[in-house]
Amino acid sequence: MSIIARIFLGEDRRLRYIWRALIFVLLFQYAVAPLAFMAAAPLARAWHIPDDLSAASIGFEEAVNLAAALLCTLPFMVYERVGLGAYGLPLGRAFGGRTWEGFAAGIVMAGSVALGMYLLGGMQIHGLALTGAALAWSGLAWLGANVLVGLAEETWFRAYFLQSLWKSIGFWPAAIVIAAIFAALHYFFKQGENVWDVITLVSISMMLCWSVKRTGALWFAVGFHVAFDFMQFFVIGTPNGNLIPQGRMLDATFNGRAWLTGGVLGTEASWLMYPLIALVWIYITLRYRPAAAQR
Repeated sequence: MSIIARIFLGEDRRLRYIWRALIFVLLFQYAVAPLAFMAAAPLARAWHIPDDLSAASIGFEEAVNLAAALLCTLPFMVYERVGLGAYGLPLGRAFGGRTWEGFAAGIVMAGSVALGMYLLGGMQIHGLALTGAALAWSGLAWLGANVLVGLAEETWFRAYFLQSLWKSIGFWPAAIVIAAIFAALHYFFKQGENVWDVITLVSISMMLCWSVKRTGALWFAVGFHVAFDFMQFFVIGTPNGNLIPQGRMLDATFNGRAWLTGGVLGTEASWLMYPLIALVWIYITLRYRPAAAQR
């Protein structure tokens, strides 16, 4: 092969994984996702989707993101002649034990932060924000929206993108690149971002990549993502990017210091997150031995 060909092609004469990863990112960020949102805009207007932090808004946005991520993954599935399972999403294990373990970890992490904020005086609970049928329907709506959040963000960041980077530059460099992109997108496009939330986002992203390496699949990460955001937005009602979740369960206020409550960023930027992230890292490491990824 010529020098130019060797830059782009491996020994098998197929496109190197680093170029596949780059194509995937550029395709999602600058072609498929923007076009998907343009196509979905009339539906958003017709269905009166609000521009706020609500289950309808989050669910609609993440449904479009999930569709875009899957559309970007499809050509690589065809090119590599594999299914979604090769990228960490074996559909037969979608509701398996690892999904529920991740879900439990997300509940415990966000719930523990909220409990810490309450006991230290940073969070005041005044009762329920909703009751009866309104509470039940809002809970179901937020659960559905956060299922889409978990599926969309994990499919975009830690399915094909992680696997292709992993094969080209190694696991840890790939995890660092993905954590940097994950944090940067939040930092530059979410109101009120600060260094403490960036530390949390990088740590959680690395932790979820680690769960993929140890379990061999994305389902722990998906379950965690669903539960953590469900707790933040619906149960606790913590601010996020200077927005207050609509249809939350608790009527709570957050008047403590920013290091405790996270300020306008809520749970994610609280310093209470850091020891809990470390505990989940330890849990994943001890619970899933390297051989688990091969089973």
